[in-house]
This record gives sequence, structure tokens and C-alpha cells, in this order.
Amino acid sequence: MTPHQETFIRYFSQISPLTVEEAEGIAQSMQTKTFQKGEYLLRQGQVSGSTFFILEGCVREYTVKDIEEQTTHFFTEGQWAISLNSFGTDQAATHNWVCVEKTTVVVGDEQQAQQLFQQFPRFETISRTIMEAAFSEQKAALTSYYTDTPEERYLKVLQQRPGLIQRVPQYHLASYIGVKPESLSRIRKRIASKEG
Repeated sequence: MTPHQETFIRYFSQISPLTVEEAEGIAQSMQTKTFQKGEYLLRQGQVSGSTFFILEGCVREYTVKDIEEQTTHFFTEGQWAISLNSFGTDQAATHNWVCVEKTTVVVGDEQQAQQLFQQFPRFETISRTIMEAAFSEQKAALTSYYTDTPEERYLKVLQQRPGLIQRVPQYHLASYIGVKPESLSRIRKRIASKEG
């Protein structure tokens, strides 16, 4: 079994213990794909027919409004990138997904999922749990955008995803918390002076 297969099976095992047959079924059905930095998994206006589990790398979600990019999410190892408005609905995606660094994903689609559900009916419940968790996580990020101040959003990134700060360009991070890069610098100085 490859390290990627082991990572993916470990992820499922944390949700619900797997039998040997179930683990093998997942390993055999896995389709992995590697994207280079700057490549797109999804573009605004396309219909999303796939889900992506991030094995390695980082994907930035953004929308374009009045020719300006607004970063709305980052997906990193162990997270699912599932289009909230497009996957399974035939509606055009309202966002873009672009790789911030070289990224390896497990690509999932409806046909592949149905085959697994037929072979292992229990996977349908596990799949629903995964979808609900992914939607809940993305909804929480969106709610935070509307209810928290930029400083509160930055503090959340520091607490919940500290590694992200080293991995993404500062202007993307500034866009994500809803400020200009120079405002992010001021927020960082203010936080540093409080801690010092």
C-alpha cells in the first residue's frame, strides 16, 4: 500500500473503523492527481463534478468581484474541497480553486462513489458525515467573515491554522481576513506588541 493510500484510509478510519475489505475497496478506488503551483482545480463558471481530498499541498479559494480577487478559503492536508453551490447541483461554481503550491489530491466523483456504496453500503453514511463536516467547516469560515473583525479572523488563523501563515503569500492572507496588506501588517504589529 502506498503512503497516500495509507493517509486516505487513516482519514476514513478516524470517522469509523474499517474492515480489511473496506480499506482495500477504498485503496483500489482511489484516483490521485498532482497539480502544479498555479494550476486550477475549478474555475468560476464551471460546474463542479468532483470532490478533492488534499493529501499534500494547499489550495486557495477565491471569487472575482469588480475585477478584484477576494480569498474566501484555504484547503490544506486532510481537508475536502467540495463546492458548496455547485457539486451535485449542475450549477456553475461561484469561486475558483487554484494551487498555492504543488498539490496532490484524491479526486472523487458521483459514479465512483455509487460503485463504492453498492459494494459497501455503510460508506453512504460515512460519506454523508464527511459532506456535512466539510459544509459545516466552510459555513463557519463564511460566518466568521461576516461577524468577526479582521483582527479576530487573523487570531483564528493563528490559533487554528498557524502553519498557513508561512505557506501563503501575505496579500492572499490579507484578502482572506478582509483587509489590504498594509492593514495586515498593522494587525500583526498590534498583536505582537500585546504579546510582548
